[in-house]
Amino acid sequence: MEPLTVLAEAATPGDFAAARTQMALSLGWHIIIASFGVAMPAITLFMQWRGYRTGQVEYRLLARRWARAMGVLFAVGAVSGTILSFEMGLLWPGLMGTYGQVIGLPFTLEGFAFFVEAIFLGIYLYGWDRLPARVHLWSAVPILLAGIVGTFCVVSANAWMNQPRGFDLVDGRITGVDPLGAMFNPATGPQSVHMLVAAFMVTGFCMASVYAVGLLRGRNDRYHRLGFLVPFTVAAVMAPVQVGVGDWAAHFVADYQPVKLAAMEGVYETQRGAPLHLGGVAVDGELRYAIEIPNALSLLAHWDPDAQITGLNTVPADQRPPVNVVHWSFQLMVGAGFAMLGVAALFGFSWRWRRGWLTNRWFLRAAALCGPAAVLALEAGWTTTETGRQPWVVYGVLRTHDAVNTAPGLRTGLVVLTVVYALLTVATVFVLRRLARDRPVPVAPQESDVDTFPVP
Repeated sequence: MEPLTVLAEAATPGDFAAARTQMALSLGWHIIIASFGVAMPAITLFMQWRGYRTGQVEYRLLARRWARAMGVLFAVGAVSGTILSFEMGLLWPGLMGTYGQVIGLPFTLEGFAFFVEAIFLGIYLYGWDRLPARVHLWSAVPILLAGIVGTFCVVSANAWMNQPRGFDLVDGRITGVDPLGAMFNPATGPQSVHMLVAAFMVTGFCMASVYAVGLLRGRNDRYHRLGFLVPFTVAAVMAPVQVGVGDWAAHFVADYQPVKLAAMEGVYETQRGAPLHLGGVAVDGELRYAIEIPNALSLLAHWDPDAQITGLNTVPADQRPPVNVVHWSFQLMVGAGFAMLGVAALFGFSWRWRRGWLTNRWFLRAAALCGPAAVLALEAGWTTTETGRQPWVVYGVLRTHDAVNTAPGLRTGLVVLTVVYALLTVATVFVLRRLARDRPVPVAPQESDVDTFPVP
């Protein structure tokens, strides 16, 4: 397929930069909230089920508090998601006007998933203490499924932008549209699984970090211990899974987007036995000051220490992504991921052999930092994915500059949106803090809870 130029007039550099910045702000903000929409229903549902199963009130207290927070996050996620849907058409008419018929299916399905999630979330929140326990539990299942389906659909549309399929381009016109072929493109598998696992890590570690801080402040009761242990266990289990999924995604990039891989690792010249770079800065067509691990990149990318790695020199300079941004976002994602994996491994070791370590303040500090680290890894990973595709909005077919709206005033939109997200952030934090101040119903301590941190 030949690259397609849609708009005859070009946007000014300022408006183009404003459009990209606005989209980055919206996506970066929304993706955090969306992660909670995927994983928080599952963790909350488990806590409620466990409460009914054991009769222990702490499980139900936590589930009820988390359900209220879930409702708040869904509301603000609906606002940010609506903003994104308008931005796709307003900021990028060259993309949606031309390719909307190709990628419309996943957005349509995501809309249905959103409405299902909204309906059952209302039933779930209103039905607390009004519905029979079994019915109330089952009313949360569609919330969980709709969150996963909606995320899968959106990620599959983004995956299509990395691997466009499901259409033919003939004389500048789109023909032979296959919506299912576009939705289930080669990038859909690794990207969607990578995102779903990341959502559970972000949610689990962020939820646990709140209770880790509480434990550090001396709130060593069963309520806070359960609030820490359950979400942290979920995230800790997902950490090694994400390493495997990340390897799958990296192999996909090596096979289908070799220029992106070259930017991620700062490889300018095509070579065999390419080293893995730790750190480094791209200067004048060369990655400097990096620590090199010989042959490691070829081995990791193709399972062959002598495999050939394509360099950035294989494409013209105007088709290369910004190397320093891609390289360092990838380094941050991997570094944060392995740091969380290390804490998760320590958690597993401590739970199995040295339970007393779980009360160690240094461990709790590390656990508290896993929340911000998970968010950092998520944002860095999406920066790698999106910036590494540049200068293409549809890889190899449509340049980002050719898809942007050429109308003036995009910089004004960026200012307005920045104010909106600032207010939305303040309001969200304020409401969640108010919910956190509502103390749970006091529960008489049990003898078995007094001396030990681990909860059986």
